[in-house]
Amino acid sequence: MHPVLFYRPGERLSLPELTAARLDGHVVEVGEGYMPADTIEGCDARATSIAHLVPERTAACGASAAWIHGAGDRPPAVHHIRRAGNRRLRAAPTARVVYHDAVVPSDGILTIGGVAVTGRLVTAAQLAFSAHRHRDDEHWLRALLQISPGLAERARDHIGALPRMPGRRMSLELLDGLLADQEVVTR
Repeated sequence: MHPVLFYRPGERLSLPELTAARLDGHVVEVGEGYMPADTIEGCDARATSIAHLVPERTAACGASAAWIHGAGDRPPAVHHIRRAGNRRLRAAPTARVVYHDAVVPSDGILTIGGVAVTGRLVTAAQLAFSAHRHRDDEHWLRALLQISPGLAERARDHIGALPRMPGRRMSLELLDGLLADQEVVTR
């Protein structure tokens, strides 16, 4: 999405002006901003909406990446980012963004709307690993798998090929359960 078509409160228009335009039906709310009502809300619009929260050398991940890929209607309350390079960053903690210091392999990163985002496979694997600690991550994983046919099997194979690590067994059991649920629904 071209940045000219995206409005963040306080940049070109104030929040009251954008709210009035939304009430009049001229713009719709997308994540952290607004876009014209006659444009399609795609992955690029969602990524553009949180571009200011994703610093250089990081990538949106977890629930944020799942939302950007099209899972869910509303963005997560707290966005997640991961390191996208070998150099460590000094990320200032905020209430809106959680920084994960684990590096994302370069082949697991896509650029959507000018924002680095973990790919669907990496996102699904991360959500499967963190779902036993954060209940919302299971919700985001289910939503991502629902819009990505075959992703559950690929994520299970990806995690199964990883070396032993904490949470691996639980994430495989979660994906097995989700695959069993999918089989029941398709029959």
